[in-house]
Amino acid sequence: MTQQILITLDQLRRPSPAGIGTYIRGLLSGLSELVSSRELDAQIVALAPRGPALNVGSEFVSVRTMSVGEKWTTLTWPRAAIGVPRDSEVVHATSMAGPFRGGAPGAVHSVLVHDLLWREYPELTTRRGVSYHEARLQQIIRDDQIRALVTSAPMKEKLASSGVDRDRIYVIHLGIEHPTKRDQSTLSNGDARLNALLGDVDNFTLAVGTIQPRKNLERLIAAHAQARRTASDLGPLLIVGARGWGDVNTDGARELGELDDDTLGALVARARVVAYVPIEEGWGLPAVEALAIGRPVVASTTVPSVVDNNEAIRVSAVSIEEIRDGLIRAANAPDDQSAQQRRRDSVQHLNWASCAREHVAAWS
Repeated sequence: MTQQILITLDQLRRPSPAGIGTYIRGLLSGLSELVSSRELDAQIVALAPRGPALNVGSEFVSVRTMSVGEKWTTLTWPRAAIGVPRDSEVVHATSMAGPFRGGAPGAVHSVLVHDLLWREYPELTTRRGVSYHEARLQQIIRDDQIRALVTSAPMKEKLASSGVDRDRIYVIHLGIEHPTKRDQSTLSNGDARLNALLGDVDNFTLAVGTIQPRKNLERLIAAHAQARRTASDLGPLLIVGARGWGDVNTDGARELGELDDDTLGALVARARVVAYVPIEEGWGLPAVEALAIGRPVVASTTVPSVVDNNEAIRVSAVSIEEIRDGLIRAANAPDDQSAQQRRRDSVQHLNWASCAREHVAAWS
């Protein structure tokens, strides 16, 4: 019998959906692939707050737009199932905004808990953010009908220690879009937009992510300045990402703002080193996306996506010296075709169809 699955799109209404936006689109892509191959018999509805039409790029996903906006759903979803079709047999919240109710009798309710940053590093978020996320966590703890999905085993332990029943916590792994050989050639060659962006810059170090305190950019900038004295081919530090909340000083680096996917992919392919060293991270897509293109990666030990990946150079997020030494190691690492292929192979198992399968298993 065809299953009715609801996926929330509220984060796509935000100015900078960042990694959660990538997760949402990837999950819908993976579920669509399972439906297309008849591995999954389901109708997928994507629920979006009021706003411009959203194209999720799949004929197997029906987008339902609500009459209320994203701010209103954030306020009401913990208490009411506004917009949730009554025949939904799975209601999956892609963030802690919810909804946590609604659907058919006996519907499965799940939420992806990306991190517990507001508890571990309250100084890296706003007081309002701390209050908002803590209230959502307490609701998840109290309601034994909500299944919590997390992206790593350590995160499962943190959530269990917070009071969520262990048997309600499921570990899933996010996916990435793997470039084809043709894509890789295109990325390596770049395009006119990228050439105009870089000017006469040949080598550079790249950081990708929303510019906010938890991304640890100030330590990265300091470490990069020190590393460049030893490894000059690291080049300047370029930062791609929108400005988020908080006062982050990026003096010593060059901000490029947000870029479209094609330009960003071409930029990653040209980078001498890709650095991703957040204080805390739910998954860490930029690190594995760079490995998928074959680039050397320096990542903090807080990044779950590369926790078992020997191709990533892992460093302490709070040690400028470790980040510096990691950048030097990456700059000096082999970068021939064999080394690039090893990096691509190290993340080959990560794809959105597998991610979707793990969601389906958690809903079963």
